[in-house]
Amino acid sequence: MTKPAFQFTAGGILFFGIHLLAITAFFVKPDLTAVLLCVGLFLIRKFGITGGYHRYFSHRSFKTSRWFQFCLAWLGGMSAQKGALWWAAHHRHHHQHSDQEDDVHSVKQQGFYWAHVGWILAPDYNDYDAKRVKDLTKFPELVFIDKYHFIPPVTLAIVTYLLGFILGGPTLGLTYFLWGFCLSTVILYHTTFAINSFCHLLGSRRYETGESSRNSFILAIVTLGEGWHNNHHYYPHCARQGFFWWEIDPTYYVIKFLKLIRIVHEIKEPSARVLEGKEATAALG
Repeated sequence: MTKPAFQFTAGGILFFGIHLLAITAFFVKPDLTAVLLCVGLFLIRKFGITGGYHRYFSHRSFKTSRWFQFCLAWLGGMSAQKGALWWAAHHRHHHQHSDQEDDVHSVKQQGFYWAHVGWILAPDYNDYDAKRVKDLTKFPELVFIDKYHFIPPVTLAIVTYLLGFILGGPTLGLTYFLWGFCLSTVILYHTTFAINSFCHLLGSRRYETGESSRNSFILAIVTLGEGWHNNHHYYPHCARQGFFWWEIDPTYYVIKFLKLIRIVHEIKEPSARVLEGKEATAALG
């Protein structure tokens, strides 16, 4: 299949627009709060993607209450990567067809650009197969926030501006918006997309999975543990992707803390057979 390099859509214009705003941030001198806002909102929203969209909604690797489920959908939604149902449906499809012709973002099939960002900009994938997420569509609040997925990021963008405006006027408001929202959002984009692209090109392979997933220590650090991608493709049901103690997995540590304070429960761990490489690969469809 030949995919177009880029199609001009409203979503694509917004996507590249926020990149231009992120570049603009470097021409605006930040104060310490602006830098901390950038880092803090990156980390919080990154967990919304890794712990929420990926490990909870896509793979159901732990259980939680309905109210915290909505919190995870909101946190992930603030990253401007569409809604939890859209994200989970496409990700489950990816695991069923990884590196096959039907894979929506395969480096092997379509090349680096398409796997990294091209498929997200293509209008072909604006919709999703609701049957893939029928376990999630029974919650009307999730359906609502998925349909109106612009609400969380727009709310956050306004809040960052208002915070700076209240503390120091319109100039500081713009600074907080550019650094706290725009720059951190673009970093979120490309660290998330790097798993689809770089983690199928660079790194080591512990398990034979029938596709090209790889483990990357560097990407595990910048993505809060998602870089242990070969581990994940070998057994995607686990909340833990760093299977061994030396494989740093901050998302898993946060999930364990949430269990300690009784917000989540029934965390799925890799079994001894998984760690030994004796378990058949099981993709969540």
